[in-house]
Amino acid sequence: MTNSWSLAQRQLEPEDMDDPALATERLHGALAGLSRLNFVSNSARIIWRPIARLARELKTHRLRVLDIATGAGDVPLALWRRARRAGLSLDIHGIDFSPRSIEFARRRAEQAKIPITFECRNALTDDLPTDFDVVMCSLFVHHLTNEDALRLLRRTAAATRHVVLINDLRRSRYGLALAYLASRVLTRCDVVHVDALRSVRAAFTPHELQQMAAQAGLTGVSITRRWPARMLLQWRRD
Repeated sequence: MTNSWSLAQRQLEPEDMDDPALATERLHGALAGLSRLNFVSNSARIIWRPIARLARELKTHRLRVLDIATGAGDVPLALWRRARRAGLSLDIHGIDFSPRSIEFARRRAEQAKIPITFECRNALTDDLPTDFDVVMCSLFVHHLTNEDALRLLRRTAAATRHVVLINDLRRSRYGLALAYLASRVLTRCDVVHVDALRSVRAAFTPHELQQMAAQAGLTGVSITRRWPARMLLQWRRD
């Protein structure tokens, strides 16, 4: 039997949210619960800073951003709000392989009257558009096998005009304990309770992700630790 608290290696298990048989009502409940976790952990802030820096370097007030595996769409919605307050216009397009997640994200954007577009597209198999300044994804890489994670890094690097940003969990005992507590405090959704722990056990360490980025050919990549138990991969096209 696998020790659920042993984190020496990745333990990749299918997550309930990725099960096509999961009832739509339960999926949407899980997406709402994860949105609360992302809000408290300030996922948008992790992504926002390098985007704002890129805008200053390019001396522009408008950037195009592709969000891969957008899920509930909460991170791009929060980014759009931050950018507007800072006087920066973000044209954001979110993609996800799940039609039900796209439906949920579109509804939230319409309710908020925020002009973000969403599309059902598989980032691992479908063509990625190449007219975006930033290609980003949040909390997706840990869902993937090593082979698919490597493929994603290569595809994002090929697609972006300037920057790749990967915001993901760091595998650690601290992160596992935090996921256990936060998932139960912030949501009653049992899907989130289970998947939050599976996510941490499936996550990479910064060193593992650094090695994978090097294997993918992302020369000059940087990986920095972010609160709480997160890490941010940044790669800039020369």
